[in-house]
Amino acid sequence: MSLGRISVKKIFLLTCGGMVASMLAICAVLLWMTGEIWVLTTGGLLMLCALAWMFLLTVVFSKRLSIFTRELCQAMDQMISGSGEPARSVDSETLFARISYRLSRLYGIMQENRRKVDEERQELQMLVSDVSHQVKMPVSNLKMVTDTLLSKSVTEEERREFLQGIRNQTDKLEFLFQALVKTSRLETGAIRLEKKDTPLIDTLAMALSGIVYAAEKKNISVTVDCPENLCLSHDSKWTTEAVFNLLDNAVKYTPAGGAIRVSVEQWEMYVKLSVSDTGKGISESNQAAVFRRFYREEGVHEQQGVGIGLYLTREIITRQGGYIKVTSEPGRGSEFSVMLPTR
Repeated sequence: MSLGRISVKKIFLLTCGGMVASMLAICAVLLWMTGEIWVLTTGGLLMLCALAWMFLLTVVFSKRLSIFTRELCQAMDQMISGSGEPARSVDSETLFARISYRLSRLYGIMQENRRKVDEERQELQMLVSDVSHQVKMPVSNLKMVTDTLLSKSVTEEERREFLQGIRNQTDKLEFLFQALVKTSRLETGAIRLEKKDTPLIDTLAMALSGIVYAAEKKNISVTVDCPENLCLSHDSKWTTEAVFNLLDNAVKYTPAGGAIRVSVEQWEMYVKLSVSDTGKGISESNQAAVFRRFYREEGVHEQQGVGIGLYLTREIITRQGGYIKVTSEPGRGSEFSVMLPTR
């Protein structure tokens, strides 16, 4: 039988019974060896004293155990409700103090987990709110255009304009969903960035290929200053995505005839990749906010986008051990600097 399944009362009775049987056996042996009756009397008195002290010890221990059990239940109730931290015992050498210490540690872990759950819940609520806000306008526009096409007769030219509007809104929704999928896969760890030694000029070339047509359309000059033999340990695919987002924003917010410059500098611990433009610039009060998810400045809503590119860029760079910063002044353009570790 396992000791963990025997009650305290049964243990006490078994102990007392064993002690009485042992002392009676010893007294009988001594009586047989000496033949003196006082040996039996003395043994009986010793047995009664031992039983009295055992009973007293059991009562005290039972009382102490009852108090500890009550305090333990109160502490666990407080931990469950989160109303307070369990009190620690002053004497650190007792078993009760060790249990109390572990309860305090468990409470701290529970509070930290509860805080993380609350943060994740708030983050999820914000995400749902942001996504619904981003989806609301394209869906409303789609409903309005389709209702117009269904309820009114339009000319061929008007029909083409309406269909082009539908295409633009669906493109916006597709871009939003793709950006959300990329962000979600990064945040949840579904995708792990794999850093390999790759020429940085190749990564820049892939990123630049995505904005060549848009830059030419606005007559924006793009210059690149990057050492051809510079190899850097980085995830080329996702770094391309990050740099493309910077270049895409630069093209969007740089007026026709402007300029974009991409430069790379090798430092001791980092490689600095900068994308500067001659666009409208960003006020100092908004420079930290531009990296928030779905953030867009007032006055740029006429430009395509959902405000997730810079957030995604920061996530990609941060997960490679780097960081990103912005230097800008309204009317004088912006410079986004990406710092990637050399090791």
